[in-house]
Formats: sequence, C-alpha cells, structure tokens
Amino acid sequence: MADYDYARLGLKAGIEIHQQLDTKEKLFCHCPTVLRDAEEHNAEFFRYLRATVSEMGEIDRAAREEMMVMRPFTYYAYDTTCLVENDEEPPAPLNPEALALSLTIAKMMGMTPVEQVHVMRKLVIDGSNTSGFQRTGLVALNGSLPTGERIESICLEEEAAQRIEDQLFSLDRLGIPLAEITTAPDMHTPEAVKAVASYIGMLLRSTMQVKRGIGTIRQDVNVSIAEGARVEIKGVQELRLIDEVVRREVQRQVNLLAIKDELLSRNASVDEDTHDVTALFKETGSSILKRAKTIHAVCLRGFNGLVGCEIQPGRRLGSEMSDYAKKCGVGGLFHTDELPAYGVTEAEVASLKQAVGAGTDDCVVLVADAKKKVVCAIAQVRRRAQMAMDGVPEETRKMLEEGSSAYMRPLPGAARMYPETDVLPVPVTDAYYDGLVLPELLTDKAERYVRETGLDASLAHQMVYSRQCRLFDAAVGQGVKASLAAHTLLGTLKELSRDGADVAAVPGAALVDLLVRVETGAVAKEAIPPVIRALAKGQDIDTAISAVAPSISREEVRAVICAAITEREAFVREQGMRAVGPLMGVVMKELRGRADGKVISELLKEEVGRIV
Repeated sequence: MADYDYARLGLKAGIEIHQQLDTKEKLFCHCPTVLRDAEEHNAEFFRYLRATVSEMGEIDRAAREEMMVMRPFTYYAYDTTCLVENDEEPPAPLNPEALALSLTIAKMMGMTPVEQVHVMRKLVIDGSNTSGFQRTGLVALNGSLPTGERIESICLEEEAAQRIEDQLFSLDRLGIPLAEITTAPDMHTPEAVKAVASYIGMLLRSTMQVKRGIGTIRQDVNVSIAEGARVEIKGVQELRLIDEVVRREVQRQVNLLAIKDELLSRNASVDEDTHDVTALFKETGSSILKRAKTIHAVCLRGFNGLVGCEIQPGRRLGSEMSDYAKKCGVGGLFHTDELPAYGVTEAEVASLKQAVGAGTDDCVVLVADAKKKVVCAIAQVRRRAQMAMDGVPEETRKMLEEGSSAYMRPLPGAARMYPETDVLPVPVTDAYYDGLVLPELLTDKAERYVRETGLDASLAHQMVYSRQCRLFDAAVGQGVKASLAAHTLLGTLKELSRDGADVAAVPGAALVDLLVRVETGAVAKEAIPPVIRALAKGQDIDTAISAVAPSISREEVRAVICAAITEREAFVREQGMRAVGPLMGVVMKELRGRADGKVISELLKEEVGRIV
C-alpha cells in the first residue's frame, strides 16, 4: 500500500464507539442481558419491515434503499426475552442503572449532561429491530480527551438483534443497553484514530461495568480526504484493524479520484439504453448466464480498463457497482474488463460488444437474473457508474476481512429520526450528575499495583485489562500476595482452560477463598490447579479441597520423605545434597499437592543432611 502524506491529502477522521453495558436488565424491559445459544429458542415469528415517513413527510434515503427488495425477517425468541423485544408491548421506562453508567462515562470525559433525556426513534429496517426502529437518547455533549480530541456526544441506545444468517435474527441481544460515543473529526492519521479508540476503550473498561468479548464493542469509522467525501465504515470490532481500515479507505478515495480524472479526460458517459442480450448466451458455457431468465447489458462509454481497476486490496470499481446491484437481490454482475472468463468465450464477448455498439474504449456490464431484479440492478449499475465521474460518493459501508469495505447504503439524513412517544423524558439534575463517583482509570490502577503490591509493570498491565481484575482486588484485600493472585488468575486459569477445564463455571468467591487458604498455609500452593478443576465440575470449595488435597501434618510429610530416602539411600550417599533435586520431584508426586513445596524442600534438606 502506498505511503500517503495524510496532511497533504487533508485526512479527517472520527469514530463512533458502541459499547454494550453490563447491566442487570435491558434498556426498555426487565429481561436479563444474557446471550443465548440459538438452539435454545422456544419461539419464532417473521415480519416485513417498511419505512415510515418523518414529521416532515419524508422517507429517509437509506431506509428507502433498504425497501428496494421486500423480504420477510425471521426472529428467534427465548424464555429470557419478552413481548417488548417482539414489538408486541410498549417499552418500560428507561433503565436507571444504564442511564447512571452512561452519565458516569460522560463525566469521565468532562461532558455537559442534557437537562432531560428524550428518547428518539432511529429508523432501521434492515431486520435488526423488530419494530423497524432503534430507540436512542442523547445523554451528554461536548467533552474532550487528555490528548485534545473532542467528544461530540454520548447517547444511550438499545442494542440491535444478532444476525444468525441472511434474514434470520436472534432476540437475546436486542435491547441490551449500548453507549454510543461520538468524537469530532479531529484525527488526521490512521495511528491517531487507533490511539483514540484505544484510550476510550480503556476508559470504558475502567468502569468495570461493560461487557467484554468480540461483538460487545464496535467502532464505526468516519473518513474523508479533502477532494473526497465523508464515508462511514461500520462494524470494526478489532482494535488492531482500525488504523488499517482508515488506510484502505484513504487508498480507495485516492484511487476513485484518479479514476474520475481519467474518465473526464476520456469524455466518458453512461448509455441510457439497456440491451436485452439473453439470446446471445443461450449456448454459453457460463452456468450463471445459461440458467438466467433475463440478461441485460449497459454500455459504459470510456470505462474500458477502469471497471476492473483495483481501488483497495481485493476490491475494484466493478465491486462497487456489484454492491449497488445486489441491493436489488441479484448475486452480482459481469463486465468486459474481466471477460472472457467464467465460461464466457472471446467470441461471445465480441458478439456482446457488437450488440450494444461498444467500442475499444468502452466497458459493457451484464446482469443476469429474474427480469424484475435485472431491471432494478441495471439501473443501480448505471447510477454507480455515473457517480464514478463525480469522484467519491458519501456512503455507509461495512468492513470486510482485513480492513477493506463494501457499500451498505447511503448516509442517513435528518428524516431518519423522530420522537419516541412511548417513553417519558428523564430529568438529569446537577445534584445527581455531581454526585456520580468516577472509577479509577485502568492506567492509574496499573501504576498503583506496581507501587503498592510490587507487581511487575507488564503483569500489572495484564491484570487491569483482565476480566479477573475484581477477583485480584478481592484476594489482595484479604491478604493474598499479589504475585500469587496474579499468576493464578492470569496464568493458571488460562492453562486449565486450554486443557479443557470450564474455568468460567468456577465461582469468583471460591477462587478468592482458595487463594486465601493457600496464603495462610491451609492448602498447598501445588493444589491450586486440581482444586480449580474440581470447582469447575461443580464441587464446593471444601469438598474440592478434601478430595484433591486433604490436609497432612508436617510429621506426615517428614514420614513420606524418610521413606523415599530409605528406598534410595545408596543414591543419596553417593550424590550428597545434590540428591535433593531429584528427590523433590519424587516426594511432590507422592503428596500430590497436599503439602506446600517450601515445607517439603525444607524437610527434605534436613533429612538428606542427616544421611550425608
């Protein structure tokens, strides 16, 4: 990829971060915020979704495009979802726990809260909301980060349903509270975008009240360059890719602008005529064209070589045209920049060009499917080709694997939002906002761990970003050494999980109890892994310890050591104190975690010393 001068290009970027909040209940009902396996659903239904007009009598342009193909959406419901998710019951009042948390996040960024939170409806008819809209409320405005970037707003909204496949959705996720944080377009390099996203992610995790894991936090990236246009790229779930997404969008816009200049220099144009070329491909070797009921073609004058031009890794101008055509329900398109290929012969390409009157500088695009879909798709191809002569269109796009993107829909307009009349406004008083307690930032906590507990800086950083951070604080608060707690919670649990133990099923209180008992000498340190395995199988802490590591006295340990030495007396007399190492392994295996390694080592040295 080219090494661009982003300052010269006039790169401006902003991000919208969507973070699921870890509340007890959903935003507008009393259902739990738990995710379910789709196989556990106990009901399903389907809906057709249509756009509604705004208060000004307009239909949002993005919603209008989603309606180009009407299709039924199927939804899975569960015993943990209710009629609110089904859109068969009015919403409950705004979840106060979620509101308090979103305001706490706003306060951490120095934002000004609104006087009243008014819930709005945001038109969404892609199937992800049963109602055809998403409820959202503005919470606070005008904040900033320590590095100077501005935060424009934070909204509290309901999470969308999870897409299982195609038009099938699961309602377990629908309604989980979601904080939407929007920055100003203050970032001017890909690295700056990544740094801001990383900082806001750290700030959110500092609350200890946000959900974790892939899909629980998503970034939408807004990118533009001076001669290009604002483009929103949705669904960046991995922080490692966010700077690459920006680089590839800059590359796409630069290449689209170059294509525009070339098209203008060629005096390019888009034919208004559509040609029915179905008969040309009756005997074709292309299975797609042969089975199609209708094949239409359009000639793009002066586009030869440019439709197949790569604009970002794995994507060409033809890919952009195909994205637009797919909105009509077709699978894709063919164009002469890539033919002959796919079973289409050189002779068939020559016949096609002759049929539409294409010259050497022209490109012909084909669409094959049912007639209604084809007519719609050819119109979309013509529309996107015309846009190519204007440069970069404003769009909402979805991220593809490794950072490229594909067209989703036009950027939404003002007609997308309208008031929610089923939810009362919620006042936010100065006293309430001032009384919110701010959490300790993870960066500050890591420094405190190093300073107060002596943890290595790298280990402290791992711990504060770990899901086990609260258990670490609880264990250390009860006298457990920080090193023991950290290595158990970060290392031992991971190793046991790799070995197949269901460590997620182990109660946190039991883990802390185990660490306390090890610290006080009631349980040997070596017993930690087997005891955790027993806890993962559902045993309580006392049963697990009794079964895995029954208590043994110091004298019983000495007896085991003496028996081991007696069996190997000749070896001990020959090796002297060097025999302690090999014997340590023998005795540890015999005791199987019932005694602390320090005690075993101490007694072993005493008994070997007597023999020597």
